[in-house]
Amino acid sequence: MTSSWGSGFQGEVTVKNNGTSTLNGWTTTWTNPSGVSITQLWNGTMTTSGSTVTVKNLSWNGTLAGGATATFGFLGSGSSSTVPAVTCTSP
Repeated sequence: MTSSWGSGFQGEVTVKNNGTSTLNGWTTTWTNPSGVSITQLWNGTMTTSGSTVTVKNLSWNGTLAGGATATFGFLGSGSSSTVPAVTCTSP
């Protein structure tokens, strides 16, 4: 979480290629706590299914050389007191 206010918050996730081979695409997934929803997202494409949020790279930020990173951000509503665990996979 980068900031919060009343009933909302802003978050940021950095995806890093910890390997030495180039990564061609990434997907992150997490489960929102009860009462939390993502209202806006940038630098990725988001889908939701119930409380599960999936964010995939865009065409311009999906190729990551070894050690490279890509960052996406979002705005959410609800209580931001619980930070969910984010998993990352390569398609």
